[in-house]
Amino acid sequence: MSATALQQGNSIKARISRDALVIRLGIVALVGFLFVAVALPLWSLLSKSFQNGKGEFIGLANYVQYFSTPTLFHSIFNSLWVAVITTVIVIPLAFLYAYALTRTKMPGKGLFYAVALLPLFAPSLLSAISLIYLFGNQGILKSWLFGGSIYGPIGIVIAQIFYCFPQALIILVAALALADARLYEVADALGTTKPRIFRTVTLPGAKFGLINACFVVFTLVVTDFGIAKVIGGQFNVLATDAYKQVVGQQNFSMGAVVGMILLIPAAIAFTIDRLVQRRQVALLSARAVPLEPKTNPLRDAALIGYVMLIGGLITIVLGTAVWASFITYWPYNLTLSLKNYNFAELDPGAWSPYFNSLKLAILTGIIGTAIVFTGAYLVEKTKLAPAGRAIAHLLAMLPMAVPGLVIGLGYVFFVNAPWNPLNIFYGTLTVLVVNCLAHFYTVAHITALTALKQIDPEFESVSASLKVPIWRTYTRVTVPICLPAVIDIAIYLFVNALTTVSSVIFLYGAQTKVASIAIVHMDEAGFTAGAAAMATMIVLTALSAKLLHVLLDKLVLTRLQAWRRR
Repeated sequence: MSATALQQGNSIKARISRDALVIRLGIVALVGFLFVAVALPLWSLLSKSFQNGKGEFIGLANYVQYFSTPTLFHSIFNSLWVAVITTVIVIPLAFLYAYALTRTKMPGKGLFYAVALLPLFAPSLLSAISLIYLFGNQGILKSWLFGGSIYGPIGIVIAQIFYCFPQALIILVAALALADARLYEVADALGTTKPRIFRTVTLPGAKFGLINACFVVFTLVVTDFGIAKVIGGQFNVLATDAYKQVVGQQNFSMGAVVGMILLIPAAIAFTIDRLVQRRQVALLSARAVPLEPKTNPLRDAALIGYVMLIGGLITIVLGTAVWASFITYWPYNLTLSLKNYNFAELDPGAWSPYFNSLKLAILTGIIGTAIVFTGAYLVEKTKLAPAGRAIAHLLAMLPMAVPGLVIGLGYVFFVNAPWNPLNIFYGTLTVLVVNCLAHFYTVAHITALTALKQIDPEFESVSASLKVPIWRTYTRVTVPICLPAVIDIAIYLFVNALTTVSSVIFLYGAQTKVASIAIVHMDEAGFTAGAAAMATMIVLTALSAKLLHVLLDKLVLTRLQAWRRR
């Protein structure tokens, strides 16, 4: 063998060894990050629920005390039945809306879909603020309740319907978007009636989407804090109980117990959903004929009226909060004014909570996207350390079953633990960023995996044969190809970090209070108009980010990824 060939062989071995070392170190770092950001906080929460105020192990005493206290125990039933009622109402409403968008020839589908998704860009408690302006003690439509009160279960259910509707709609649109036209043609040829086709073809084809939507809505309602805090009145639910125990009474052990109980329905719903999805089969085979909706003037007209009604109600709820933020003194002086945006007179932090939210969202979007996409690449595209990759994937999927309030409680006990050197970061923006990333990690991880699965493994094989280091393949090939998904992840993390309430309610410091928390505090102090103004700023910022997302998508797809159209 010549000296040149021997030198080339040694160079290839060195590069392969270097790539393997980089991959192994990356997987170790990913597992370590997820273990600290996800697993240890949940373990700290579980441990705290078995301790007394002095940190001594007392077994199940806290749980016995909880279930022996009628007011606390009753909160479980309150949370469950409110969640069930909301789910029963939201799913049919969202299904019919999704059906109108996917199975008709109605015009303006894009506009109606965009209007229905507006609640995604607002904190959950914005709908509660709007309902107070409409039906509260000074509400302009208070008489419509016939002497009833919006404060309590009625207000919670109505506000949750507004908040959860787009979440269910996204799932159901995806479930109804694909269908095999041959099934409908056969049914028509056999003279099957339209109602029976709906029962025997349409509903079975969308059943997995329906089940998934049910569990998503149920979990969102059970674990939401903002709506119950603003409009719940004396109607206690698990989320507000956890807040009262930790913030109001400084009873951390009992707060941990409530957090663990709050985790149970979410975990059960997640588990059932996973089991159901395992039984799902492909609805569109290679021989299938995609369903093209046919024009039906009577049906289309009826569904246009329906989506206009629902879209109008969503716009009214969102618009009420925005309008109220400009009102001088509701409902006596309806003159438009900017006085409610003078946050210095309403909150000690003035405008700093808004800018803290902006910092939190930007950092979560940038840092989170880099960690999530790189982690997904290591899990999906590398073959080394299979055990480590499996553990990383498991930890990445765990946050989906953990409510934001629960993971926030876990961070309180984990970061403040005497043995934890990270306690110096409590109340800082660092903890808020890591917490938000951990809370929203799973959806971003799944998005990244979906994009990476579409890339042929030959890219890595060709790069290896050309002696290209793995990090160069990643930065020059993988990331550019997956750039649309990378932008999607960044915007998703940005918007959710901007609007979240539950996951950060326990973690902010004097200098790091964010806008969603300022809304809660202003509402508690009676400055509802100021709370509406701050919520409006969040909505405008989130919508601006989404508009930027649309523009970036067009830029990426038309210029940087022109090869996709060839």
